Amino acid sequence: MSFENLKASIYLLLEEMTEQPEDLHILQEQLREKIAEFRVLGLPVPEDFIQAERDMRKELNLPKT
Repeated sequence: MSFENLKASIYLLLEEMTEQPEDLHILQEQLREKIAEFRVLGLPVPEDFIQAERDMRKELNLPKT
């Protein structure tokens, strides 16, 4: 998946997060997987995505990875 496609898919996830906060656990896992894709492809992970994942972890009281 290209850098732009990955970014777009994460932005969609973030939008879903605001529309469906009851699915936050599922969306957090999907976001984590997308960020991992960036890293596997050697692409820079945009800081706003990293911050969104941190915020979700904090809200869900999940441990840091």
